[in-house]
Amino acid sequence: MTWSTRQVAELAGTTLKTVRHYHRLGLLEEPERSPSGYKRYDVRHLVRLMGIRRLTDLGVSLSDIPSVAAADGRSTEILRALDDELAANIERQQRMRRQLAAVLEDGASLDLPADFGAAAASLPRAQQDLLVAYSSVFTPTAMSVIRDQYARPRDGIAEEFEQLAADAPEDERRRLAGHLAAEVRAQRADHSFITDLDAASRRNGALTRSVVTQALVEFYNGAQLDVLRHLHALLEQHEADQADQASTADLAVEGDERGELYRSGDAHPQGVTPGATG
Repeated sequence: MTWSTRQVAELAGTTLKTVRHYHRLGLLEEPERSPSGYKRYDVRHLVRLMGIRRLTDLGVSLSDIPSVAAADGRSTEILRALDDELAANIERQQRMRRQLAAVLEDGASLDLPADFGAAAASLPRAQQDLLVAYSSVFTPTAMSVIRDQYARPRDGIAEEFEQLAADAPEDERRRLAGHLAAEVRAQRADHSFITDLDAASRRNGALTRSVVTQALVEFYNGAQLDVLRHLHALLEQHEADQADQASTADLAVEGDERGELYRSGDAHPQGVTPGATG
């Protein structure tokens, strides 16, 4: 009993076109022909065709089928690589499902970077756009710190800054900068890397700075940018004060140590070698 090309394709759950394609690639042996010139397939062709279909269903490429089917030296390597690829695809799809669930069930915004929850969905559009821009240059660790900030209950100062009018008076701008400075110093204490833009970035420094600068100018109004300038000045002053205090403390400790050395008789005036004057 033999079958036509159409019949063997139907038995194998594939198409006439696919069978002909396998012939052209040399994956399926050409059958004998009937006296009238039609191809006649037997059970060997059916089994081979079913085997090819099983491998393609598993994701084996047509070019790798001969090696896998023959179980040669590359067969295990091909299958392990395929398994790794499938595992990566599954992880990606699971991540996509989590993100969709956050949108469908928790009200997260599609306009925000992935993994930002519903808490950030209520932000003004400009703030959301700023976060999207940041996600193009900041490391996952840096973005997770930002995400955690928005997951916490919002305080009045943050909301005041987000809603600050472009014509806000100077005293209001300075007041906000002072409150924000205390918060930023606390964040720096918990996450020291955020003081270094290069450490928080996954791009080169110049590119990161260009993105951050353009995003701030584009998505913040003049008053908000002024608050940030005041904030930067306050942070720099705080660092300078801390450096002065540390320097003063070091000098005091050094003076105490020198006094102790002199009192013990183990120290000599600078530039004078013991015994050189005798």
